[in-house]
Amino acid sequence: MPPATPTLYMICGKIASGKSTLAGQLAGREGTVMISEDAWLKALFADQLASTADYMRCTARLRAILGPHVAALLKAGVSVVLDFAANTVEVRDWMRGIIEASGASHELHVLEASDATCLARLRARNEGGAHEFAPTEAQFHIVTKHFAPPSPEEGFTLVRHEVR
Repeated sequence: MPPATPTLYMICGKIASGKSTLAGQLAGREGTVMISEDAWLKALFADQLASTADYMRCTARLRAILGPHVAALLKAGVSVVLDFAANTVEVRDWMRGIIEASGASHELHVLEASDATCLARLRARNEGGAHEFAPTEAQFHIVTKHFAPPSPEEGFTLVRHEVR
């Protein structure tokens, strides 16, 4: 049975920590859909994504249109897994806005993984070629500089996962 109150599932974790894998598992729950940032970015903006600045511009546009849509899904009784990296306070503020607009329950899943673990997983993922994007190790380090795990003051219901 789906949960009585729709739930917004969010995921925080470094590149290659397993966010999309976990998102897929969470989306397997009855009455739950997944919205993947990478899939939408690739479909809408693949020809415009050459730099981190391009990503920031395109994902801001994507969040602007998807926020109200996700809130509407939650209001309609559908739980949603946001396969977006909830890795900064700014992104989590956007997600909090969806929670507040919809009245949904929420879970913020935090994948705790070392840089070494993520880099090993990134190399394997890039070699496999199945992921929408294949960031380099240099890009991993640039993005990881901006990673900010959630603090208790943010008020999210946290579910922690240790990644090895």
